[in-house]
Order: sequence, then C-alpha cells, then structure tokens
Amino acid sequence: MLKITPRPWDERRDLIIPGDYIATITFAAEHFITLVHQAVNQHGAFFVALSGGSTPKALYERLTAPPYDKQIPWEKMHLFWSDERSAPPTDPESNYHMAMQAGFAKMPIPKSQIHRMVAEESIQENASAYDTLLKNLNRPLDLVMLGMGEDGHTASLFPHTKGLHSKDRLAIANHIPEKDTWRMTMTFSCINQAKNIAVYALGAAKKYTLAKVLTSPLQYEELPSQNVGTKDHKALWIIDEAAASLLNLSQ
Repeated sequence: MLKITPRPWDERRDLIIPGDYIATITFAAEHFITLVHQAVNQHGAFFVALSGGSTPKALYERLTAPPYDKQIPWEKMHLFWSDERSAPPTDPESNYHMAMQAGFAKMPIPKSQIHRMVAEESIQENASAYDTLLKNLNRPLDLVMLGMGEDGHTASLFPHTKGLHSKDRLAIANHIPEKDTWRMTMTFSCINQAKNIAVYALGAAKKYTLAKVLTSPLQYEELPSQNVGTKDHKALWIIDEAAASLLNLSQ
C-alpha cells in the first residue's frame, strides 16, 4: 500500500501520478485509509471534508465496498463537506446526497458526526453556523478533499468571486454570477490549514486546465485552484496519466 513517492512540484504542491484511472482511484482509496489510521492513532478521530464530483463519487464507492470498508473505523469518522450547492439533501445535485448514496449512508457513522452544509435555504445564516461549527473544532481538519473544475475553480471558489478574498471565515456563502446561484463553501483559510489537502484531477478533459494551474504564473482570480496549498501545508495533487499528459515531468 502507498509505495508511490510524491513528486515535489514546487514549495506548495506535490504530485502523485499512480497510473491510469483505475490505479489512481485505488491509490486515492489507500491514501484515504492511511490518513484515517494516522488521525485515529494520533487523536482518536478522523475529521474529513468531502468533495463533490465524479472522481470523489468513484472513490466513495470504492471506500464503502469490500475490501476497504472493513479497514476503516467508521465510528471514528466525522464528515464535513468542502462545498454544497443550493439543493436539498434529497436532490441528486446535492454533494451530500451524492456522498451518502455512493456508500456513506450504509456505513456505521453516528448521525451526530455527519455535518451537512444546509445550503438550500437561509444560506448566509447557515454558512455562518457552519463557520462556527468548524471554528469550534479547535483543530484543523485531517483531510480536505477537493476537485478542480475546467475553469480552474475548486470547492465553490469560482474565478472572480468575492469568496476568493475571505480571510477571517472558514465557511461562507459565495455568489456565483455565471451560474446565477449561491453556494456554500469552505474558504482558502480553512482549506490551507488542513493537516492534509488532496486535489483529485483525473481524465483527459482535465489536462489543459491542470497544465495551466500548475505551470502558469500565479493568478488566483483567474485560476482559484492555484491558491490551494502553502509552504507549511502542501497540497497533494492526485492525478492520472491522462490528466498529466501535458506536464513536463522531466523537470
């Protein structure tokens, strides 16, 4: 398990390229389980922020099925979400709904340890409540899981939105003008203080944006994903060969 060594990319980011799509999902599952056991051994629980998207869905399905489901102390798990759409928990568009349907609902996680983002109503007030919830943990999350959109966004931190500049909040309501909607999202202040940050980018459709995010000059307004990771809390980009195909890996 986890015999692949991360490739340092810069002072804020490391890369892991396990192979094709299947190999990369397998690595991501084993990486997740390793972090669970590290956290439980260190402080008796695992605090994770889940992401939406097709790659996380495949990962959740893998984690909640044999043989991996038996390797996780589910009663020690505390679930949070890195972002949520303005959709009720029964809506297929909901990141909460997706994660629970992908397998978490059948795992023995105490309901009091599942912290859904309530984004379908009173989103400003509920974002403030989620911010308080995160601050009251009095500790960083053990893992924040993220994806990268083809426009370079991550969580619900979209290009040129006000949420990119939030400093004192861990969770906010962020208006997305291009989609004419509000979303709840963790901020960079929250993401970048996590003990572990994993950004998943799989498939050929991601290769152009991934190359731009990793190789172009820093321009967080245009490519918010560039703002993930710090010198003290490096982001691990878990990518497959198709997504990595435009990167110069000989550097």
